[in-house]
Amino acid sequence: MIRTCRYLALATALSLSSACSILPQAEPADVYRLPSAQSTRTVTQSALWSLRVNKPIASEALNSPRIAVVPQGNQISSYKGARWSDPAPTLLRNRMLDAFQRDGRVQRLSADDSNLQSDYEIAGELQAFQSEYSTDGLVVVVRYDARLVQGRSQRILASRRFEVRQPLSDKQVSAVVNGFGTASDQLMKQLVDWTVSQASQLQAKNQ
Repeated sequence: MIRTCRYLALATALSLSSACSILPQAEPADVYRLPSAQSTRTVTQSALWSLRVNKPIASEALNSPRIAVVPQGNQISSYKGARWSDPAPTLLRNRMLDAFQRDGRVQRLSADDSNLQSDYEIAGELQAFQSEYSTDGLVVVVRYDARLVQGRSQRILASRRFEVRQPLSDKQVSAVVNGFGTASDQLMKQLVDWTVSQASQLQAKNQ
């Protein structure tokens, strides 16, 4: 009886061992941060209003740490063995905060994670955050539909689409990542200038 139990235990252990061996192994991946140009601006006067930056809404394909690529037509894929440090909407939200902080004109900043009340909010949809192949070659595309929202009433005060297309001469993943950084920096400059202009005009009207 004891010998039979030992055989059963051994058989069970071997069965579990073989089952574990056929499980898929996690694919190793290089993790990339979104590069930044580290630009700053000399501020003569800061805004008296506060701003909350919300994480953009994105499709399932973009709401992921995968580095998206459109090889042809409407097909969307991702670079093998590489991923972002955070999902794309989080990367863009953090880049927005960093861009406003470096610009310096809006110093009363918060993020949606903190749930603090603010005079205005930036919200919107991330429509594109990928590299694309076309007849003109490889290009990084970042497209963001932004809305300036009144904090207390949640009323939309202004909206605008921002899009940057950054051509790439190198198809290596590291070069593509740098292209994302350049495109994001260009978009952030446009977004910050637009937000400050719109909010300042609204403040002037209400005085």
